[in-house]
Amino acid sequence: MSNPARQAVLDWNGGLRFRGGAADGPTILIDGSGAEAPGPMVVLLLAAASCSGADVVLILEKMRVALRSLRIEVAGVRREADPKRYLSMHLIYHLSGDGLDEAKARRAIDLSVEKYCSVMHSLAPDLRLTHELRLA
Repeated sequence: MSNPARQAVLDWNGGLRFRGGAADGPTILIDGSGAEAPGPMVVLLLAAASCSGADVVLILEKMRVALRSLRIEVAGVRREADPKRYLSMHLIYHLSGDGLDEAKARRAIDLSVEKYCSVMHSLAPDLRLTHELRLA
């Protein structure tokens, strides 16, 4: 059985502003200048972090961890020449929860980064992905 294609629609809102999302779904504002909303490259960082964050939440639920908080800081280093794509991304996962220990947190993060996060796996194969854990 094949996986259906995902579709999105993007409308120009003047200047470097665009609003988009899945057809007939909620939308987000993206601002190429970064003045009124996150720019496309920040949105890409957020997409990677939120994809991984969703994985971590689901994996920890299966481990019977009652998650209290999850915050992900993500930074990317870009090429200086065009195309100024990301060469590396570093994610810092801040987690707290009942029944959460370092082994469970690391396992959930590793599974996300290495196996499940489709956004990360959609990026260039030579992108250097690193991460760290901080338990609260």
